[in-house]
Amino acid sequence: MTSELVTLIANVALTLSFIVALVFGIAQVRAAERDRRERLTLETLRSFQTRDFAELIYYVNYGNIPTSAAELQTLPAKEQAMLIQLGQEMESLGILVSERFIDIDLVDKTLGSFVVTSWEKYKGVFLDIREAQPDPFLGEYFQWLAERIAERMAQNPRPPFYLNKQLPRKR
Repeated sequence: MTSELVTLIANVALTLSFIVALVFGIAQVRAAERDRRERLTLETLRSFQTRDFAELIYYVNYGNIPTSAAELQTLPAKEQAMLIQLGQEMESLGILVSERFIDIDLVDKTLGSFVVTSWEKYKGVFLDIREAQPDPFLGEYFQWLAERIAERMAQNPRPPFYLNKQLPRKR
């Protein structure tokens, strides 16, 4: 064998090794991304299933939600804290969706119209505080998420899952 042939075989072997390592690396990165997304999805689902979150939903659905910052300040401290907590939860959820850490489908399937109706109830307080503080960013991701969910519900409403005759395909 000539040294040129040995060099050629070595270069081909190195190139193939590099390609295999690159493909393996890409596969590992994708698997890690999928695992991270699954963990965050499960964590998000669990946060919707707490007694605290159930109390927040109940309060927003059946409580007297203030329409201004002044009205908010007249509520007892516990009720103010509940309203602030739900606002923070929705803001965090909007950030997670906007940054594509969780899929908007998850929010649509779990909370759906609650996001929209809670924003409609909160809107007056948020808009009032945005002007009074001034803090134009207050609740921006909550508002963005509610608007996206409302658009999805209006433009492409999904049928209830129990009407689906087949199991959904894995992604």
